[in-house]
Amino acid sequence: MRSVFDAITDVEGLRVGHYTDREAATGCTVVLCAPGTEAGVDVRGSAPATRETDLLEPTRLVHEVNAVLLSGGSAFGLDAATGVVRFLEERGLGFDVGVAKVPIVPAASLFDLMIGRADVRPNAESGYQACLAATDGPVDEGSVGAGTGCTVGKLLGPKFAVKAGLGTASEKLGKGIVVGALVAVNAFGDIVDPENSKIIAGTRKPIVGGFVNTAQQMKTNLGQTLMGFTSTTIAVVATNAFLNKAQCTKVAQMAHDGLALAIRPVHTMVDGDAVFALATCQAKPPFAKLLRNAEDAGQLRRFWADDADVTIIGTATAQVLARAVVRAAERATSLAGVPAASDL
Repeated sequence: MRSVFDAITDVEGLRVGHYTDREAATGCTVVLCAPGTEAGVDVRGSAPATRETDLLEPTRLVHEVNAVLLSGGSAFGLDAATGVVRFLEERGLGFDVGVAKVPIVPAASLFDLMIGRADVRPNAESGYQACLAATDGPVDEGSVGAGTGCTVGKLLGPKFAVKAGLGTASEKLGKGIVVGALVAVNAFGDIVDPENSKIIAGTRKPIVGGFVNTAQQMKTNLGQTLMGFTSTTIAVVATNAFLNKAQCTKVAQMAHDGLALAIRPVHTMVDGDAVFALATCQAKPPFAKLLRNAEDAGQLRRFWADDADVTIIGTATAQVLARAVVRAAERATSLAGVPAASDL
């Protein structure tokens, strides 16, 4: 069942904000988290640009995050996380180390330097502005935020690529659980409809029009010699369920199946695909009345984490992420000389 906004903001405790530079064809998107939000990550692409991902391993000390940043600008764009940190510090949010509260802001960037201006990338001020724009309402999609400079279908180079962007989706499950996804799709491969495997956006055929089947064409010598263009799909998936850090990591792993459903090929040597998973722990467990201190989030987490069906949440999250990928293509608009599928 679709939620109110059909967006990741349907997960209670999350706010989303964009910074968009259409002239330079780049931008960033921030997901601000409610206190107590657990997190995990799974990086499957072979060319990642990330920040604070090691911190999210289940064996690490910190298990809660204050925000997650998705950015354009390749590794340069990770600088936008500094602005998110400043925004959170000003509001007294972060991991308390006694002398200060250190905001925990994992981040990932995608390579969008091939279009627009390569010398203009999201910076600290961009990240700060994205935070100021954050809302728990509807989320703008398409060529905005981290999706501004996204393209897909790069087998024959930038000249035959198609514009993609940012998409989001959500779904209601049982027990009051909601899952959501937010994704910036800048893949090397094609975006396909999981229902019928039809290519929605991908490498354009020279002269005759239509789309090349990238996965099939790669098997030829031509496909093997033109894989030198860095790409990347980065996503945040979320639920309001009470999950611990290890369970969030498992959900992130399963969510990658959603990328495989809608992007072909995916997780290549030139993609830096990464999925962050958040659990805001806002849902009310059905047995809360049985607990003496039902308002104690820590106690609720311990009980609920043992009972939560991570398999169901992970499966639903993968499906929602696949739908968000499709929306990223459908809502994209032509920019910087790159046509969107809707304009072809």
